[in-house]
This record gives sequence, structure tokens and C-alpha cells, in this order.
Amino acid sequence: MRVFLTKDNNANVQNIYDKYSQMALMMESLSGITFFVQAAETMSFSEAGRNLGVSSSTVGKSVSRLEERLGVRLFHRSTRSIRLTAEGSMFLERCRRILSEVEAAELELSEARLNPRGRLRISMPLVGMLVMPAITAFMHRYPDIELDVDFSDRMVDVIEEGFDVVMRTGEPADSRLMSRTLGCYQLKLVASPGYLEASGVPETPVDLVQHACLHHRFPSTGRLEPWPLKSSTDTPILSPPVTMICNTSTALMDVALAGLGIACLPDFMVRPSLSTGQLHLVLEQHIVHQGTFRLLWPSSKFLSSKIRVFIDFMAETLFADNDEIR
Repeated sequence: MRVFLTKDNNANVQNIYDKYSQMALMMESLSGITFFVQAAETMSFSEAGRNLGVSSSTVGKSVSRLEERLGVRLFHRSTRSIRLTAEGSMFLERCRRILSEVEAAELELSEARLNPRGRLRISMPLVGMLVMPAITAFMHRYPDIELDVDFSDRMVDVIEEGFDVVMRTGEPADSRLMSRTLGCYQLKLVASPGYLEASGVPETPVDLVQHACLHHRFPSTGRLEPWPLKSSTDTPILSPPVTMICNTSTALMDVALAGLGIACLPDFMVRPSLSTGQLHLVLEQHIVHQGTFRLLWPSSKFLSSKIRVFIDFMAETLFADNDEIR
């Protein structure tokens, strides 16, 4: 394969080279300043080298390069001692202020790591009843982190749309993203006692053809979410009839609570209504399903503290009290 460099390509390469050269020069300058200050305070290259964990010749060469770059002599040297020149004394005060600012910046970053702060942009599916207790608890724990939460079942582009963290179901497909499992859930078929009393209780999946079935449509694909039915015989399972379609599970639950049919909903959503008797499980022995919630975030060598604490908190909290429905 041949690579042809145009003028624009050459310019880009030169710009990158210049930036790296500037960065290398800045790092060398900072190192030289550190060596210079240590030598000035100890009045000895050997003592400065011991304090910094390097050889005396390393300190001496670094100071010499600094003098060459500045165009002035910073030390008077003799075989036994060194002492500051007038220019060196003036430069020392400036260098001390520079190193003090660097130390302050490092301390500020360290405190930010220990006390996370700033804006955190996250995307969550429309499962507020699951995530909001954890979200509000996180806000109490980390009041200096500003949450910008987008609730949507749309498949967002994490990197292009500038999200810090997103929550999704299923397996991650983007190699640019890191992931962490939060927990699992199951889909359940539910109906109100009034509906089951009026329409009868289905005993097998085949019986669903005689019932009103409420379906969820994935907003991202437009497809109906399949009901995870299994058969105990060789009889093929027919697709449940479609009485209603909705792209939000919350609305389907409202319709099921109103006694208008059977809905297929996540266990964490129906758990309170099952415990109060407002909904009953249907065809429990004929359901096989397990879904997984994950957090995804852009891959990075250095993860900011605000993202790290959010990921850890959600992993520890989100499914802590969600026991599986039996």
C-alpha cells in the first residue's frame, strides 16, 4: 500500500510534531527548574541529586542545559562548591513560585479525586421506578456532582452525543466503550384480577389466542418485543394476538392495571403491584427470560473521579433490594 503525503498532510504531521516538541520542552523545563531549585537550596549538585534520587551529574547537566536555554549563568562553580549568581538569585524566586503553583494544581486535582465534582451527562432507559431511588441516593452522597439525565429508550451514540455514561440492556456492541454489569431482570406476564376473572386464566401459551395481549414496541427498531414463551410439548407457540401496542412499558402497565389485558413487563416494574394484589402472574411456568442492565462509558486510560464514583455507586445500589420474583 502506498501512502501519498499532500501539502495538507505534511502540514498536519508538522503541527503534531511541533506540539509534541513543545510538550517535551515544557516537561524538560519543569524538570530543569526542579533540579535548579534543589541545587540552589542545598548549594550542592551532589546533595540535590541525593534528595531527588538521581546522580549529581544528572543535576549538573540539567542545570547547564537550563543556563544554555536562558543564556545566563545561574551558578558560580568551583571544584568544591557552587553559589548563585545575581541572575540565579532572581531566577530562584520565580522558580519557587512556579513550583508552588504546580504543587497547588496537583493538590487541587487530588482533592477533586477525593471529592468528585462537576457535570455528569448520563442516559437512562425509561425505567424511572428502577433507577430513581439510586439516582436520588447518589445525589445525596455526592452533592457537588451535577447530573444531566436523559431518559429515553432511544439507542444513543455515547461518544458522538457527548454522554459520560449510559445504561443499556443486552450485550455491548461498540468496542470503543467499556462496560460494567449492574444486574439482571426477568420479563413477566401479568394481568389484573378483574381481567382474569372476566376472561379466564390461560393455562398454556396456546390459550393466549383467546386473550387481549398488550405489546411493547422498541423505539429504536420499531419491532415488537417478543414474549419469552416456552412450550412443555412439541406444540409450536403461536404469536400472541396484538390488542394494543405502546412504546413505553409504563403505559402498558397502566392498561394492565385497568383490567384491559395481559402485558409482558420487567419484574422490577410489576413487583409492587404483585405484592399488593393489583396484578397477578400469568403462565409463570412457561416464561424463560433473563435480561441484563449494563453501564457503558467511553474507553479512557484515566477515568475521571465523578464517572468512577457514579459507576461504583450504581453497581452497588441499583439491584441491592431487588430480589427475584418467585
